[in-house]
Amino acid sequence: MLGVDRGCDAAGLKAAFRKMAMEHHPDRNGGSEEAEGRFKEINEAYSILSDPQKRAAYDRFGHAGVNGQGGGGGGQFHDVHDIFNEVFGDIFGSRGGGRQRSGPARGADLRYDMEISLEQAYAGAEVEISVPATLTCETCEGSGAKPGTSPTQCTTCNGQGRVRASQGFFSIERSCPRCGGAGQMVTDPCTQCRGHGQVRTQRTLAVRIPAGVDDGARIRLAGEGDAGQRGGPRGDLYIFLSVQPHELFERDGLDLLCTVPVPMATAALGGDLDAPCLMGGEDCDGECKITVKVPEGAQTGRTLRVKGRGMPSLRSRERGDLVVELYVETPTRLTARQKELLRELAGLCGDQQHPKSAGFTGKAKRFWEDITGAG
Repeated sequence: MLGVDRGCDAAGLKAAFRKMAMEHHPDRNGGSEEAEGRFKEINEAYSILSDPQKRAAYDRFGHAGVNGQGGGGGGQFHDVHDIFNEVFGDIFGSRGGGRQRSGPARGADLRYDMEISLEQAYAGAEVEISVPATLTCETCEGSGAKPGTSPTQCTTCNGQGRVRASQGFFSIERSCPRCGGAGQMVTDPCTQCRGHGQVRTQRTLAVRIPAGVDDGARIRLAGEGDAGQRGGPRGDLYIFLSVQPHELFERDGLDLLCTVPVPMATAALGGDLDAPCLMGGEDCDGECKITVKVPEGAQTGRTLRVKGRGMPSLRSRERGDLVVELYVETPTRLTARQKELLRELAGLCGDQQHPKSAGFTGKAKRFWEDITGAG
């Protein structure tokens, strides 16, 4: 994201962030939503890599190592301006034509971690989730003031929301400590939100999971994050998906792998074998299985590939394959008659060996000859 090498030090990381942030800052791109989204991604990358613990977790586990607040919960990302202001100081302050803290502020983005089944990832699904979010107070319409009253201008910052302190050649601008950057003071607060202008509540949302998603996929719901302050736009909700392990299948890209036991007689003589498959939805009809042809003399580990019965692609009409790995079962608890028949079969086979057995016998013979010859 920042275009730096894995071993980049703190100074190089900060320099790369400054360059990228200057290029994609929304105020330098006419308020472009695309630029703002890119700017947020750059900010998130820097917030992770500039923190030694988060960077160590990212180096070991990738993005999964810095997913944050745990499964099923919501959590806030950093404000896109916090780290930017920390690195750039007052470059985009009031004299630079940048955004004023006293104006409308965009709401925070939210994160929700969701576990889904392999069946849901295969066929797609629509699920409901409950997300804690901040909403604009309806009683005071976000002003924080009791209905019939209005906030008053902060006398410390004269409504700017920022105060500047100079020391020698340095000038530092920061949020007003009295009004918290709002530029206004609420003297008679709303009883519903206690002067905050926002209330915390639980929201239920319907989420459409597209067919073919993989573990670690991210879904963005625009405008479903926290409400903005002072009438600002809502943030976004990011849903991070993790696919639960399946008791029958393993996913390998678009392919589905499945190990199926096959009777010894079927493996020796060949024949039809029922293997499980994912069909999903109405196509399944309660019979999620497919018949595969076992070749004569099949051995454990032999794989049979069924075209087009794997996972769908998220970005095309391509589908993976179902790969069936055979596991030849040796019968147990044989009856006297079965044992008699097996002995008869062994006698009929005589010295006949499978090529693998013959190869092993030859290697073992040479091994013992070397041992006895050396001894």
